[in-house]
Amino acid sequence: MQTAIGVDLGGSHATAGVIDEDGTIRAQHELDLVDLSFPAVIEAVVAVIGKAQGDAGKSAPIGIGSPGNVEPQTGIVRYSPNLGWENAPLGPTLAKRLGVPVLVANDARCAALGEYTFGTGAGTQDFVLLTLGTGIGAGIVAGGDLLLGNRYGAGEIGHHQIRPSDGFVCGCGKIGCFEAQASGTGLIRHAFALAPSFPRSKLLDVGRENLGSKKIRKAAQAGDLHAIAAWKNYAGDLALGIANVIAFVNPQRIALGGGVSSAGEFMLGAVRARVEELTTMVPRGTTEIVIATLGNDAGQVGAATMAFRRGLTTRTL
Repeated sequence: MQTAIGVDLGGSHATAGVIDEDGTIRAQHELDLVDLSFPAVIEAVVAVIGKAQGDAGKSAPIGIGSPGNVEPQTGIVRYSPNLGWENAPLGPTLAKRLGVPVLVANDARCAALGEYTFGTGAGTQDFVLLTLGTGIGAGIVAGGDLLLGNRYGAGEIGHHQIRPSDGFVCGCGKIGCFEAQASGTGLIRHAFALAPSFPRSKLLDVGRENLGSKKIRKAAQAGDLHAIAAWKNYAGDLALGIANVIAFVNPQRIALGGGVSSAGEFMLGAVRARVEELTTMVPRGTTEIVIATLGNDAGQVGAATMAFRRGLTTRTL
């Protein structure tokens, strides 16, 4: 069976997986990224791919998922605020260094391809993956095809505004983006926004730099009133954004991935009923909301699938 190397490039680390054609992960290698300058990241990615080539061989096809607006046909990262890059020739530079073709696409679209092919999207024609982490990434499959858009920006669901007048400031500069309200960072911001109403709460005593969304979620599950209120507001914003996605593209199934999705049924129970209430122009009960199954491996699996298929496509060769 043929193997490929799928790389998930993030803002803090790069992970390279050795993936079989059936989606099986044979090995994984990871390097932390200390310097996000383009030359430094190139060196780190070459190093982590080199480790993966020790398992897969020097001729294995390579696919990379990168944050930002990426041109798949050229491998150029046109704009990536997470990495601080503009017009960075990621694919061509790596291909020259490694001596093999390197395909590059947006990381969330790669994750959606992986989850669609080997996870909860399998068997559907209309599917959306939402990755809920520091931000919100997404990929949309419509009619069996992964949507890329006119300039490869289709799927930037995290930056549609759900609370434009009273929401949190988003990293993109707008007010009340879905990402600002309903990412893991959004849950933390909800907790701080409610702090004046819970003067005796110990939830935030650890300080903002040490507070994670998982801590708030676990406190809510344990009955902490401050955490419950934050979770309720967070889940309401998540449901609002999901209902909008249903109105935009009418998928058969929406999968929730990323770190926050580890809440599992606790999250689904808080979101599904509210989504149903907010769904109007699409028949209620016709969109499934589930937890993604590939987890943090979806990006690597999707990038490797792109390499196998020689393009960011749901269609096999």
